[in-house]
Amino acid sequence: MENKKTRKANRLLHLLWVIPTLIVLTFGVFMYLIPAIETVDRTAVSGSKDWMAKLDDSMPLSSVVLPGTHDSASTHAQLGYITQCQALTIGEQLDAGFRYLDIRLGANGTKLKLMHGFTNCTVNGWPWAETLSLDNVLSDCYAFLNAHPTETIIFAVKHEHGSETPEQFEKMLNAYIDENPDAWLLSDRIPTVGEARGKIFLTRHYEDVSQPVPTLGLPCYWKTQNGHDDVTIHAAEHKNGNYTLIVQDRYEYDAPDKLDAFHNGQNVAETDETHLSISFLSTKGSGTFGHPYSFAKKLNPALLAMNDRLTGWIAVDFGSPEIASHIYQMNFNK
Repeated sequence: MENKKTRKANRLLHLLWVIPTLIVLTFGVFMYLIPAIETVDRTAVSGSKDWMAKLDDSMPLSSVVLPGTHDSASTHAQLGYITQCQALTIGEQLDAGFRYLDIRLGANGTKLKLMHGFTNCTVNGWPWAETLSLDNVLSDCYAFLNAHPTETIIFAVKHEHGSETPEQFEKMLNAYIDENPDAWLLSDRIPTVGEARGKIFLTRHYEDVSQPVPTLGLPCYWKTQNGHDDVTIHAAEHKNGNYTLIVQDRYEYDAPDKLDAFHNGQNVAETDETHLSISFLSTKGSGTFGHPYSFAKKLNPALLAMNDRLTGWIAVDFGSPEIASHIYQMNFNK
């Protein structure tokens, strides 16, 4: 009888060890192993590193059909299954032709780090990986522009997480800019292509422009959009100082509705020296937590099939050299 009780106790102890282990392993597979194999076609497209060289210097930067990435630094991120939005690193995105970077920052002591929501972006895909710092990203940007001075990088900064006021956040950001001020364009108006060449052009999405910080770069504020807004409004308009921003960023749509929103936003886009249009093809879907890769697999091929004219700045998840080229070639297919 004692042996039977002992065997039962041992089986129970075994289950108490096995079940948590299986849970941890399943969590690890979904959050770290699967994101490690979710990739894109990395085949380079000739001319993508210097495609802006063919643009006229007098062209407003807002009139350029410009490829970008959403949550650009989330190539590696904590809880990657629901937070990873890119397969290419920042440096690889720039080489591929992407020129709009969606940069989401939070404080790490006195420094700034890259984040997606409440999670940290990291330097590689291991669970214990070091947090990706703004220094890391800027190093890639400076190196790219030094090698390709005809290009520009739109650095679209958002205060993603933290209790800092806009003033405190901007002071931290300005400390980085002060380390290499000649590399930055801090205009509060839409510049021309010629003015922006060889520069990081800062746009800021970390303040409500009704209460502006007297400040750095181009104000680029819009209210959060989701899947429950009035769908008859194809894109939202926001007055940002001396220009009007037209933006479609509905990030809680499933793929068919997101594609409709993208088309509708493109139809109402305006691009000139006083209008800037930004269209996001990215979405997390209608669930509480999404899997960006599963939506990008459906939406990106649809984008590549669009041979009608694209307009404005276009941000995608899991961008590839082929997608960047498809977008920027619209500037030359006239």
